[in-house]
Amino acid sequence: MQEPNSPSDLKAHLENVHADVAATNDVNPELRTLLTQLDGDIHSLLQRRAAETGAGVQTGEEPSHTYGLAERAQEITARFAAEHPRLEPTLRQLSTMLSNMGI
Repeated sequence: MQEPNSPSDLKAHLENVHADVAATNDVNPELRTLLTQLDGDIHSLLQRRAAETGAGVQTGEEPSHTYGLAERAQEITARFAAEHPRLEPTLRQLSTMLSNMGI
């Protein structure tokens, strides 16, 4: 059985976020860039965790660019909420998922 807020759930939710953003034509380039960077950092972290788990290694250390991803997601959510309130619930859920996963 799959655990709630698993990496596969997170990946699926990221796809939903991107679909929602793509459906919103007037998202400013800065916010798109922030979201793209966050997405890349999340994917990097998930790949690294999967590699560590597969190798039986857990360092417990996160590189500085992945530290505080939940907080970064919250900041992006606040910025999107002001300009695109329709996207806010999806982004808020992403922040919650990251927090619940300890990311």
